[in-house]
Amino acid sequence: MNNLRHLLPSAGNLIVLEAAGRHASFTKAAIELGMTQAAVSYAIRSLETQLGTPLFNRAHRAVSLTEAGRRFHADVTLGLSHIRKSAEDIRARGRSNTVTLAASTAFASLWMLPRLHRLRDDLPDVDLRIQTADRDLEIATESIELGVRGGRPEDWPDYHSALIAPEVIEAVASAAYLEKYGMPESVAHLTQHRLIHLEEPFRSACDWRQWFLSAGVNATTANRGLAINDYVLVIQAVMEGQGIALSWRHLTTRLISSGLVQKVTDHQLVTGAAFHVIWPKAKPLPPQAEMVLDWLTKEGREISD
Repeated sequence: MNNLRHLLPSAGNLIVLEAAGRHASFTKAAIELGMTQAAVSYAIRSLETQLGTPLFNRAHRAVSLTEAGRRFHADVTLGLSHIRKSAEDIRARGRSNTVTLAASTAFASLWMLPRLHRLRDDLPDVDLRIQTADRDLEIATESIELGVRGGRPEDWPDYHSALIAPEVIEAVASAAYLEKYGMPESVAHLTQHRLIHLEEPFRSACDWRQWFLSAGVNATTANRGLAINDYVLVIQAVMEGQGIALSWRHLTTRLISSGLVQKVTDHQLVTGAAFHVIWPKAKPLPPQAEMVLDWLTKEGREISD
């Protein structure tokens, strides 16, 4: 190991090689790295001298990697990406009070935000960062400590998981809608009402057809009504009296208890899936993330109870 300092090229020259090979241009690499074109050319020459072989073919106003250059560039790129990822992880852990939670907009808006005051009271030394996205993020590669997912633990073999809430789906409407159109007499009668449909673009979600089938109702005659691709907007439309929508119980319990929406039948679909907080098996959680994990599962148990 003592000879590595003499055997390995300098890190600076390897960074220059990665940029020059990626751009196939010394000039573009120089612009990206804030160097002169001559400095980039000198760094590449130094590497070639040290390795004893050309790394680039040089033509008029163009360069391209040689066969040896392509192999070396691939290894250098891989090695630098590992080093960068490790440095990002260390920096993230160094921000000692910050914990990032990745979740859907619906979970962040309807479950998390109403509870933030309790989180601040219970964990005053933790700064929570909520990151939402249309798709479920690969939190292991995004330097995110915790994520919220709907499904079953076997769906995430590379992650630990802890239960927040089972998936229970009901039908809800606002008092204004029910005053105008009346309470449905049965699940089958719901097919004659104005239904609001969630058209989830990326995540799998139960729809009205599945919900009706779980109650033994043929919904082929159901009113198509309004279709929206964002669940927060679906619930907003319900509260505005636009129709009846499916309600994921863990998201709407607070709205039901406050009278903003109400259940319109006793039927509920228990899918057997659930919503979990997940975290990568490949690395331990920082202490602050463990505190947030415990808090999330505790809140979930209180709602379920």
